[in-house]
Amino acid sequence: MPLASTRRTGLVDQVINQLRAQIDSGEWGVGDRIPTESELSDQLEVGRNTVREAVRALAHAGLLEIRQGAGTFVRASSELGGALRRRLERSRLRENLEVRRALEVEAARLASLRHSDEDMADIDRAMALREEAWRAHDTGAFVEADFSLHRAIVNATHNTLLIELYDDIAQVVYASIAHTAYEKDGETGARPSSTSTTVGLDHAALVEAVRSGDPAAAAREATCYIEEALSLAQE
Repeated sequence: MPLASTRRTGLVDQVINQLRAQIDSGEWGVGDRIPTESELSDQLEVGRNTVREAVRALAHAGLLEIRQGAGTFVRASSELGGALRRRLERSRLRENLEVRRALEVEAARLASLRHSDEDMADIDRAMALREEAWRAHDTGAFVEADFSLHRAIVNATHNTLLIELYDDIAQVVYASIAHTAYEKDGETGARPSSTSTTVGLDHAALVEAVRSGDPAAAAREATCYIEEALSLAQE
């Protein structure tokens, strides 16, 4: 929507609101690269300096991330999410895991009550990839699949606020999965740890609890794997 007719006073705020609307609507998702400064200037029919100020304001608010030489990317879906992500990035592993417990235990419970056949297919697909990666000793693929499994369970809650909160902390969730499931070997790089057989693999009972519609069992299984990860974080 062109903004050229808007008075100069408050024009930056108008552009900020327009860009925020693109994020709120989902047109630009978390991790997406937004159009360039020049492209936005043409689309909104405003000067590049105005676009630059608006982008910087949204970057300061935590919604956007400016990467020199790469472009500008959506960092969070809301100011709350941006603030939360910045805070979590400065927190300790134990604190991150405690936040995961608060979200994932409830997610498991709700997913067991609300999942659709499509949701269950996504969960099964992620679980299969996870097991395949474990057998192949593929560290990177295992962490990716493990994260995808947890995210699929969260998506199966059909609670949009919970899903958005989880997306906002996705980076620290991913990091905590990698940290607790693997050990670093100075010569060979990351590899599955000897202790990760319980934390890393035993999600079959969780998946079956979700499938069978047993909220108590699903919550119990989610609590169990987080507690195991917490115990490893203390070692």
